[in-house]
This record gives sequence, structure tokens and C-alpha cells, in this order.
Amino acid sequence: MIADNSSSASGWLPQISSTPTQSWFFLQESLPTLVSGWSIWQYVVTFLLGLMVYDQVMYLQQKGSIAGPRFKIPLVGPFAQALDPKWEGYLKQWASGPLSCVSIFHKFVVLASDRDIAHKVFKSPAYAEPCIVPIARDVMGHNAWVFLQGKAHVEYRRGLTPLFTTKALATYLPVQERVLNDYFDKFVAASAANRGKPMAFMSLFREINCAISCRTFFGDYISQDAVKKIADDFYLATAALELVNVPFSTYIPYTKTWLGIRTARAVNAEFARCAAICKANMKKGVQPASVVDYWVLHMMESEKYRARIAAGEINVEKPSNLIRSFTDEEIGNTLFTFLFASQDASSSATTWLFQTLAQRPDVLSKLRAENLSARDGDRNKPFDLEMIETKLPYTNAVVKELLRHRPPVIFVPYLATKNFPVTPTYTVPKGSMIIPSCYPALHDPEVYPNPDMFDPDRWITGDAESKTKNWLVFGAGPHDCLARRYVPLTLAGMIGKASLELDWVHHPTPESDKIRVFATLFPMDGAQLVFTKRP
Repeated sequence: MIADNSSSASGWLPQISSTPTQSWFFLQESLPTLVSGWSIWQYVVTFLLGLMVYDQVMYLQQKGSIAGPRFKIPLVGPFAQALDPKWEGYLKQWASGPLSCVSIFHKFVVLASDRDIAHKVFKSPAYAEPCIVPIARDVMGHNAWVFLQGKAHVEYRRGLTPLFTTKALATYLPVQERVLNDYFDKFVAASAANRGKPMAFMSLFREINCAISCRTFFGDYISQDAVKKIADDFYLATAALELVNVPFSTYIPYTKTWLGIRTARAVNAEFARCAAICKANMKKGVQPASVVDYWVLHMMESEKYRARIAAGEINVEKPSNLIRSFTDEEIGNTLFTFLFASQDASSSATTWLFQTLAQRPDVLSKLRAENLSARDGDRNKPFDLEMIETKLPYTNAVVKELLRHRPPVIFVPYLATKNFPVTPTYTVPKGSMIIPSCYPALHDPEVYPNPDMFDPDRWITGDAESKTKNWLVFGAGPHDCLARRYVPLTLAGMIGKASLELDWVHHPTPESDKIRVFATLFPMDGAQLVFTKRP
């Protein structure tokens, strides 16, 4: 028998039996007596205290030896900071160690600032899958191709990759040229309407990038009114994608998530409508000129091939891009994910590009001279693929340095689908978020000397071009960005044309070089610029 030492502490506790079964019956009988006189508040407080202890123990167990707060703020964690993330907070977290963590509500999050760990996460689909943020599937669609794994993801990617070949990209440039003509006039008109005083151009930069994307995806199938509506509203979809959302907010009208989901549905519906128009036009033999044109054309060629094979023909030439047929809704949703991937990232790059070049007139002057020379002295000559490939090395360097200096994507959240041993001493628990960061690799002083300085020459006279493992601007692995060639091409075309047709002046404020985090990086004051037409 176990000695009865309980009487000295509490005379009402009976002697405890020695067997587990007897002990269990004892607890069943004694607990009601123990809590019989409790008020509802005592029950609530006890439950909350137990929950807090459990939450703290789980956090410490998941944290292990990696950097992070010694103790978690009870239950909620750093929820307030997550709602309004500060750039300095990210820098501090990355500096704390190669792996660090936070826990917000029930979600445990591990940040990887080490380049090699980031590569490991990007290239380990057996252990982790892209998730962006937990609410992303509700906003972007649970069947969105970016969330697919294995054969289903490969099937989509195989069909999409040819839409971004050199040949395909060349056909998108004329429609982009028209968009640039239209919006450059809008830039000048906006400054004139503001009486030549500086104004924040970030919203117009968002709009021009939305227009470039929509026109590249759909050509003239989408109306200018629809483009403007999407440009005005799309930030609502971005704003919904917070690391942690208020529970059940998807069902509460006019919350960020509620608005974001409805915005996404509206854009998906518009894109599906454009896909249907495209299919009808391509059946009439219209020449392809947009992303959706080529995709539908490849579907039609694949259908014809399969029909001929089914009819018994032999020696039928196989299409270069043999794919299945996708529904209007699948096409619309896929191009919505393209817009999501490009809108904020391209808007960020555009904003910093114009602001940075205004701050560096020496760089702008060299870029302007190179672009004029590439057009044989005719500044109205349209941009083409040959220019970027053979005649614009400095422009290429400016774009690359901008993407390194102010990377549009600072990290890519993944979800650990099983316990993930990311280092010999630490395993990311299943169900946790693991976030490989791109920014630290792009600002590693051992790879890019003076990393906080904007220096295009590092790509020409330096060795930056050889540091491919640090070039994480477009991620890595099976889910790397399909637009790794498209984005620099578009930015080079935009800034080259702007340098020849526009003058712009930046009016710095105390907030100009401070960074606002909104999905990506923007100047805190929205880029205070004035645009005029070059004589």
C-alpha cells in the first residue's frame, strides 16, 4: 500500500488505492467533491489556466533549441505584431539565427534565414507544400494549381511552361507597349492635375502592372473597365492574406477575409468569361497574341492529336505541348493565381525602380543612353526581344540589382506535411509553417559586398552573376516562379521606354526610405514623384 501522506495536507482526502484501476475510480469519485462548491468563474479560470499551461508547454516543445521568444504570450502570441508587421521586426528575426520561431494562436511558425535551409525547403516536396498563409486556399481556391503536388502539379506546369518561352514572350510585347503608352500619359496627366506637386505614385504603379498583366494574359478579351475595377479592388485579396486571421472572419461581412474572398471570386469569374471568349475566337483561327491564346491553342492541338490517334491514324506528329483540356473556370483560376503572384511583386519592383533611378541620376543617364543607342537613335522604336538579349546589358544589370536590393518576394511560406528534419539538430513539427526567406541570401555581405547599396555594376564588372545559389528572387525547386524570365523582360521594357519618353523627379520625405510591408516591400510614403514629358 502507498502510505497515506495526504492527511497532513488535506484531511478530507481518503487513502489512495494501489492499482491504476482503483486510482481511476478514486479520481472519478473525489473530483466532484473537490469542485462541488465552485462558481462558474472558477470553472472558467481553471479551464483557461489549463489551456495556457498546455499552450506554453507545446510551444516550448516545438521550439526546441532554435531562436525565438523564451515564453509565448499566453494563447495569442505576437498576434498584434502579425496584424501590422514592421520591417525592423523581420530584420531582427532573421538576425536571431538560421532558424527562429513564433507561435500565434494555434499556429507554430518557423522562419529560415539560412540560404541552404531555404533551398532545402524549396526542394523538399515530400516534406512541405506551398501554403502562402493558412487562409490562402479560401481566397485563391482549394484546387488552385499552386497548391497541387506531385502528378497534378506537374501536369499543370508542363502545360504552362511553354507560355513563357522566348517565342511566346516576344508576342506579348506589342500589347505591353500599348499599355505603357496609355499609362505614361496618365502619369504625366496626374502630375499636371496636381499642379506639378509631388504625389504618391504607388497606386498608379499598381494599376499599370495590373493592366500589363491582364492584357498579357487576355489581350483585348478583357475590357478597360474590368482592368480598372480589378486594379482598384485587388488589394483587398492581398490584404486578406494575413499570417493569422481572426477566427470565423470569413463569415463576418466586411472583414478583410470576407472582402478578399469576394474580390477573388469576382476576378475569377471575369477571367473565366475571357477564357470562354478566347476559345470561341481560337476555333475561328485567330492568330494567338496573349497567354490564354497560346494555352487554348495548345489544348486544341492536343485534342486533334488524340482524336486522330483514336481514329487509328499512325505516324501522327505529336504536339510540342501535349496537355489535357482545361475548363474556363480552371483557366480563369490559374490566371488569377498568376495575377496574384505578379501584382504586388511587380508593383513593388516598379515603385522602387522609379524612385531609385530618380535618386541616382548617374544610373538613369547611363540607362537612357543605352536604350537610345539600342533603338538606333529613334526613341519611338518599340522595345523588342533582341534589344534585351544583345543590346541592353546595363539595363539588365539595373533590373537585376533592383530585384536584389529590394526583392519583391522576401519569403515564401510552406506547410510541413510531415515532421521535417531541416537540420541535423532540429525537426519542424508536422502541421507547422516553415518559411524559407529570400531577403537574407540577397543581402549576404560575403556574396554581395555592401549589400545595402544599389550598385548595378556588381552585375557587369563584379561577380554577382556567378552567385546563382543566392539568387532566390524567384524561389527554387519544383514550385519556382514560372515568370523568372517574363518579369525582368517586362521591367526592362518599362523602364527603358520611360527613360526615353519621361522625366521624373523624386521628392524625398522622412518616410521615403522606410519600408512598409504589404505582402511585399513599398516605400512608406508611397513614392513621392512628379512626372513630365521629355521634350
